[in-house]
Amino acid sequence: MPEALANKIAAGEVVQRPSSAVKELIENAIDAGATEVSVIVKSAGSELVQVVDDGCGMAREDAVACFLRHATSKIRSIEDLERIRTLGFRGEALASIAAVSQVELRTRRVEDAVGTLVRIDGGSLSTTEPVATAPGTSVAARHLFYNVPARRSFLKTPATEFKHVVDVFQSLALSNPGIGFHLYHQDAEVYRLPAADAATPLERLRFRVQSLLGDELADNLVDVAEETSYLSVQGFVSRPAYHRRSRGEQFLFVNERYVSNRYFEHAILSGYSEALPEGAFPFFALFLSLDPRHVDVNVHPSKAEVKFDDERGVYGFIRAVVRKALGTADLVPQLEDSYLPGYHRAPGEGALARATAGGPAPAGFAGAGGGSPFHGLTPGDLAERLYAPGHQEDEEGGILPSGAEPSSAETLEGAPGRGLLWQLHDRYILTQIRSGLMIADQNAAHERVIYEWALNKFENGLGMPQQLLFPQAIDFSSADFELLKEILPELRLLSFDIVLLSGRSVLVRGVPQDIRSGDERSLLEDILEQVKLNRERLRLKGRENLARSVARRSAIRPGQKLTEKEMRELIDRLFECEMPYACPNGRPTMVKISLDELDRRFGRARLDR
Repeated sequence: MPEALANKIAAGEVVQRPSSAVKELIENAIDAGATEVSVIVKSAGSELVQVVDDGCGMAREDAVACFLRHATSKIRSIEDLERIRTLGFRGEALASIAAVSQVELRTRRVEDAVGTLVRIDGGSLSTTEPVATAPGTSVAARHLFYNVPARRSFLKTPATEFKHVVDVFQSLALSNPGIGFHLYHQDAEVYRLPAADAATPLERLRFRVQSLLGDELADNLVDVAEETSYLSVQGFVSRPAYHRRSRGEQFLFVNERYVSNRYFEHAILSGYSEALPEGAFPFFALFLSLDPRHVDVNVHPSKAEVKFDDERGVYGFIRAVVRKALGTADLVPQLEDSYLPGYHRAPGEGALARATAGGPAPAGFAGAGGGSPFHGLTPGDLAERLYAPGHQEDEEGGILPSGAEPSSAETLEGAPGRGLLWQLHDRYILTQIRSGLMIADQNAAHERVIYEWALNKFENGLGMPQQLLFPQAIDFSSADFELLKEILPELRLLSFDIVLLSGRSVLVRGVPQDIRSGDERSLLEDILEQVKLNRERLRLKGRENLARSVARRSAIRPGQKLTEKEMRELIDRLFECEMPYACPNGRPTMVKISLDELDRRFGRARLDR
């Protein structure tokens, strides 16, 4: 196999998207001892990814050699793999980036009079010459995947790719609060994060969280700090009242390296016990520190996955210390005093699994998504707030679509009549039908109603929004703002009245008639999160994605109490749908139990009627 082809294949493991290049270059800057790091991207990184640092720089020989595969000065023996402290150590990053882009490196050590310029085009060295440059290193990778069009075609929308860039930037900025960071996109400054000079690690981290994610979060942090002879944990978790409807603000670090591990994320959620609402996710930034010999960071080329030699014990430890921190702040019930027996056990007296309380997560665990922007609705206003105007009451007090006859639902096979409706556990709606009993899932049913309403809006053009008495200005993160701009035309078709302001702000002046006003921030944030999830998990695009997202995030949730009038309105709207029997994701909206089945289960013949 030609070396150029082998390099491109290897690059695919390390550089999967622009954010991969951002991660590798920032990590190199940190390992070089930088105190200031600037990240410059254009077109979400597909046109340009540049990282400039004031680190130690390189001599001419190293500047050329750093683009060779497996060229690294951080690992010299097999024993070094057991005590890895640097972020990069494989010697693959620059070689991989250079194989699929046009790279220009400028570097100088403080003791050198001039620096070195190196240009690489698709893995081939084109230029090496002296250059005047500041101490430190600048690496600019242009036209990523220009020579691998198949991989470039797999890149997502600019908004999605920029979100990944921001995620990488945030995680590395959080783990290095003593370094100043800057992020620029399309020549506009996105973040300016000064270096924290506080006395303690927690104080420095709090300063960085505040400057990166805002004052509101900083005011809702709970300190976490525990230590054993095997493992120590420091950082913050958020108060239960401060939560999101996605995992977007969750950061777990092992020996200052950001990792993704759903097993340990579940341990953190378990520490909250019942304090979090269903489908809610807290913020956390937790730093686990332990002897590198007990953890393997060499699992995957991206180094985002790690393995512990005692994962069961680490799970129990994390859950226990989160529970203790929240309990100390009187946010969850405290555990007994012996919640961590043998907490400071001496080395050699047993694994952490025997020293901590708790155990592994249940098999097949998964965090629940969801959430509703209709927080605080009182029974009686759902019909007026959630559904389109122009309804009339029938003779029995039920709500019917305009122009419908009271018995219109009966024209559908098996549809409910106008009899009694009963809500079971605030989740299911029971009603009698001609053939027996129908049980409707109120959440799935409402998702179907809103989904088809949204598709109809897209087809039939603009409707009239309900204007807000007090228009609401909302600030978004840079990634969410880019996504909002992308889907704004479709949101306007759904009767959202949204005006772009300066910076990353919008003014919401009106919302659809079917949606209750008063919580526009949560509504838009929830919709944006669902759009991102649908893109990544279901590969949904365009209007189909947005219709599903609005339905998912706007539907009434399990646990919402409804009056009989509201239940009847929901059932009537459901049976007006083209496909009333399943929600957009395929879950059934209703289950029918026939009288024959009920008679069989009760062991009796069906009575004549």
